[in-house]
Amino acid sequence: MRPLVRPPRLTPGARVAVVAPSGPVPEAALEAGLDILRGWDLEPFVAPHALDRHPELDYLAGADADRARDLERAWCDPSVAAVFCARGGYGAQRMADLLDWTAMRAAGPKVFLGYSDITALHEAFATRLGLATLHGPMTAAADFLKNTDAQNHLRATLFTPEDVRVIAAPERAEAVVGGRARGVTLGGCVSLLTAGLGTPGARTGARGGLLFLEDIGEEAYRLDRVLTQLLRSGWLDGVAGIALGSWEQCAPYDMVRRLLADRLGGLRVPVAEEFGFGHCAGALTVPFGVAGELDADAGTLTLDAPALA
Repeated sequence: MRPLVRPPRLTPGARVAVVAPSGPVPEAALEAGLDILRGWDLEPFVAPHALDRHPELDYLAGADADRARDLERAWCDPSVAAVFCARGGYGAQRMADLLDWTAMRAAGPKVFLGYSDITALHEAFATRLGLATLHGPMTAAADFLKNTDAQNHLRATLFTPEDVRVIAAPERAEAVVGGRARGVTLGGCVSLLTAGLGTPGARTGARGGLLFLEDIGEEAYRLDRVLTQLLRSGWLDGVAGIALGSWEQCAPYDMVRRLLADRLGGLRVPVAEEFGFGHCAGALTVPFGVAGELDADAGTLTLDAPALA
């Protein structure tokens, strides 16, 4: 697995588009997030359909074609330096194949930010555009709005990425499997990675990668099921190392940890836990598509190069 193209870092005054590829966005939360971005001397604007609601399926932020059009037009706008997702939920898979990936590739690299359901788009940006992306807090997400640690880490990643080349777990726990591993970062929400198997834009495996996994609201048997599917499909063959993030609203963590050790320990690669990314307070921003070293015992990811060029 090779490192991907890193987009340019942001500078004061950069124009940033906020889009809603997945679930409906609370307007008050979005306005609060925009205020934070303005405080960073960015110029955010909201895509035309970001506050839409699907007329029949209330878990979607408007029609698939409209959500895809917002993302595509923002990406292809030469005045836009970054595209931030407002929130996750569900829906990115439904619109991913409606995007004009050829036009987006021609538009050149820029920052793309999101997590949770946006995992489906992280995969597509990697395979279709060859572009490194940021797995991090979204503009209208509660954990971002309420937590200065999440805000500060994202801000440093965007503006001074050389200052956060070492990404450290906020609280150290014993490694599930100790050791160090080198590779290229990838991952996201494990249920979304599994749902993408065999679909256009999904990679065929994690060989040579440092795989970052997290999820929310899944019972232990469901996590077992998706991890077992990744194992049985061969998707985890050759993975170099694994970092585990948050498991909010899943089974009690003792049970989750036993399950993760059971399913991932047999891979005989370093596995770090409680790494502090995903659906949690103070979530770290992790670049995907960048080479580095994972130290499971120390709970650190050391990037070979800054997340952004």
